[in-house]
Amino acid sequence: MNQPRDFDLPVGVRRDQCSPEEWQVRTELAAAYRLTDRFGWSMLIFNHITARVPGKEEHFLINNFGLMYDEITASNLVKIDLDGNVVGDYAGETRINRAGYVIHSAIHAARHDVQCVMHTHTVAGEAVASSAAGLLHVNQDSMQLTGQVAYHEFEGLAVDDGEKARLVADIGDKKVLVLRNHGMLTAGNSVGEAFMLMWLLEHACRTQVAALSMGQPLHGSQDMLTRIADLVPQQQHFITPTGLGGLPFRSLMRWLDRHDPGYRD
Repeated sequence: MNQPRDFDLPVGVRRDQCSPEEWQVRTELAAAYRLTDRFGWSMLIFNHITARVPGKEEHFLINNFGLMYDEITASNLVKIDLDGNVVGDYAGETRINRAGYVIHSAIHAARHDVQCVMHTHTVAGEAVASSAAGLLHVNQDSMQLTGQVAYHEFEGLAVDDGEKARLVADIGDKKVLVLRNHGMLTAGNSVGEAFMLMWLLEHACRTQVAALSMGQPLHGSQDMLTRIADLVPQQQHFITPTGLGGLPFRSLMRWLDRHDPGYRD
């Protein structure tokens, strides 16, 4: 006998209900959720990745709260406006995580250069966020984030609209926000860029935690960091011809197509 389910997988929207541009963003965002889960960065049904919907309206896509990351598909992502209202008709129940709405709507409303916002609670990320020193630019990954990291003090669960202005003020024009005692956030000009920034950030945090665990002095100088800050923007096109969200993320989507193609549904 089948047991009743508290939250059945929603059907969501059909592809013919979306513009080709929206469906492309839905597909990329669903891929980011699946990849996040496969890399071990997810936290049950919590955390969130959002992407702006192409068009004149201020709408963005977010996960249907209650789904695991490996259940996210292009069709069951929920479109909401900046006030948190669901936009469109969905075949099935929709739920929005209040903390996800507060954090992401604040940044999407203030930063029109940002197409995607990604937030995680990994062990390494929370460890660095809880460290007084924060992110140390002492390995190649963290050095690529030089000049892009901002900090926001912990205010408890992010469910208060009053925190929005402080989040926006703290991130400024940066692409990485360390949420103190909480986790990490990246903001990219595409889903791919936000994801790859998080990949760099997570790898940098894991390396930092490992290096500090050895109990040895860390190598690095301010002069070296200054040189790196000047070189990274100049060398970026050599590393990734179309930016961080280009070749690396497209290769990950091809890998996902081989191993977990259901995200495109």
